Amino acid sequence: MRIIRGKYGRRRFDVPKNITARPTTDFARENIFNVLENMSDFEGKTALDLFAGTGAVSFEFLSRGCESVTAVEKAPVQTSFIRSVKEKLGDEFLEIIRGDVFRFISSCSRKFNFIFADPPYDHPKFEEIPDLILNSKMIAPGTIVIIEHSKVRDFSELPGFVEQRVYGSVNFSIFIPFPLPAEE
Repeated sequence: MRIIRGKYGRRRFDVPKNITARPTTDFARENIFNVLENMSDFEGKTALDLFAGTGAVSFEFLSRGCESVTAVEKAPVQTSFIRSVKEKLGDEFLEIIRGDVFRFISSCSRKFNFIFADPPYDHPKFEEIPDLILNSKMIAPGTIVIIEHSKVRDFSELPGFVEQRVYGSVNFSIFIPFPLPAEE
């Protein structure tokens, strides 16, 4: 796993062979973060990484200046890997929650500036995930929600949909459910 840019940019970490996550490719991650950088600054913002897997997205948010990042992952191998990278970086601004994403979404009332979700493409509840996030208490005016998915999914009819980006076989749907009011 490679952190692409920011204070930890170009750092590499060996992912354990027994990890079951499907990490977002470096190419797709670099491109979606370029899009996000054009939408909002990261400095001082908060981010949530759901289905965190290897934590690559969490570390990219931290590396680019988010003041706090929460990573939610159920699998013990993945959470151990994320914790080991956090320790190697010495970054205290990453909170790792080993638990069920669906329970987290339904119980969390903390607001985030960015919410990134990369569920397993074959997850039986995949279709429900965008609605659950968009209707959760975690959304504030200006929250940017990114859902990673395969080409067979289309979320363009959901409220707050902004655009879909495609990088190889990776698709990202971007939402801003409640945009900030325009400045006069």
